[in-house]
Amino acid sequence: MNEALHTAASLRARSESAAAGLPGLLMSAERLAATILLGDHGRKRAGSGDAFWQFRAAQPGDPRKSIDWRQSARGDGHFLRETEWQAAQSLMLWVDDAASMRFAGSGADRPSKLRRAQTLGLALAVLAVRAGERTGLASMAEPPRAGSAQLIRMASALMEGGEVPDYGAPRPRVMPFGSRAVFLSDFLGPVEAVTDALTAAADRGVQGVLLQILDPEEEAFPYDGRTLFESMSGAVRFETLKAGQLRDDYLARLTARRAALRDLCARTGWRYQLHHTDGSAEAALLPLYTALERRK
Repeated sequence: MNEALHTAASLRARSESAAAGLPGLLMSAERLAATILLGDHGRKRAGSGDAFWQFRAAQPGDPRKSIDWRQSARGDGHFLRETEWQAAQSLMLWVDDAASMRFAGSGADRPSKLRRAQTLGLALAVLAVRAGERTGLASMAEPPRAGSAQLIRMASALMEGGEVPDYGAPRPRVMPFGSRAVFLSDFLGPVEAVTDALTAAADRGVQGVLLQILDPEEEAFPYDGRTLFESMSGAVRFETLKAGQLRDDYLARLTARRAALRDLCARTGWRYQLHHTDGSAEAALLPLYTALERRK
């Protein structure tokens, strides 16, 4: 039998395993979002009105009633009439799920970078849905949608497993014109991919926030003497007898990377924010939410 195909038993086991984490992730996101809502930061806004913004091609999941049949009759496909408010009220998220995001400092009682990114991303989606906005994952070939069912779809997608590279690279598949976006990652991979993604987003009138998530050990480099460094996937291994001598060069490279990300954001109209996993998720969410509100 082809091992790439599921049997009924293996499909059920895989589905149950994937679903097991959904309640916890959704609950964490809901609780986190409540800290903003209870603080009276999450009121629904009226937006900029019904002024025409653009016609856009219909995408899977768009309601049939939203199709502008007059415009569609002039072309080869179906088109939707989108207002300024609709364009501005879409939030797209990219959550890096690469192997590097699974790192958590040794002996530390704190979440992995991936878990924190998933929780923050989904909490932002909860806030968007509560405000009557549309939201979606930029890595999925689906348009943003409103409603609580979308939160379940997004949580399910965020919890999917599979083989991943050592470092992630944002390659958005859906990025509506004039929408807002948040990219959550450690951004330790090639910076060229981030440059391409933000440049393309800016060309579409998309603004947002780059949230770099790091473990405190990645900032402090608390290693000395004989040390074995290994990538999270195990593909790269490096052993040294004098780890302490690598500290200055490593920290200089990390500082240079942060400066490059800040400069990129400044050039594309985005904002750069930094979060450490030993800090509270609440402390990261409010600045994120505030930055996005200013983009409306």
